[in-house]
Amino acid sequence: MFNERKVAQMAAFLLGKGGNRMPHLKLMKLLYLADREAMGRYGAPISGDRIVAMQHGPVLSMTLNLMDGDVESSPGGWEGLISDKENHELSLKRAITLDDLDELSQADIDVLEAVWKQFGHMGKWTIRDYTHDHCPEWTDPNGSSVAIPYEKVFRALGKSEDVALELSARIEAERALDKIFAAL
Repeated sequence: MFNERKVAQMAAFLLGKGGNRMPHLKLMKLLYLADREAMGRYGAPISGDRIVAMQHGPVLSMTLNLMDGDVESSPGGWEGLISDKENHELSLKRAITLDDLDELSQADIDVLEAVWKQFGHMGKWTIRDYTHDHCPEWTDPNGSSVAIPYEKVFRALGKSEDVALELSARIEAERALDKIFAAL
């Protein structure tokens, strides 16, 4: 299930790597690539967000809503770490340390480090083009947005159909359990 505190800490980690500020398009692509990398390594995304195909590539749906200010942030969530978008850029509200990133496991941080090492040097358009050209789970939605099922990402990562279905089912089962516990 989507974890706003966790995705805010993912964003804060990457913003810290990028000098505390970066274009929101680049940050979104880095976050997506981190979830994708975690799916390849561990069979599950870090953020728990839903993935959609949009004009500029794959997007984490709720994270985009937070970036754009379209949903209210939870206490201790996005707005606690990330400033409102200004001139198409996001920035850290304050300096952070690894101790501030208590929602992220060492495995999560390792994934974020690897994604930063591979893609952090890219500009926003270069990384966008990378997701268009190297993430076959994305198809142009022609001005709309279309859900990208986890199964499709797993298949694009080279998992067999059976494994992709099993991993996707596990994620959906965890989502269902999280919803039950959230309702209690």
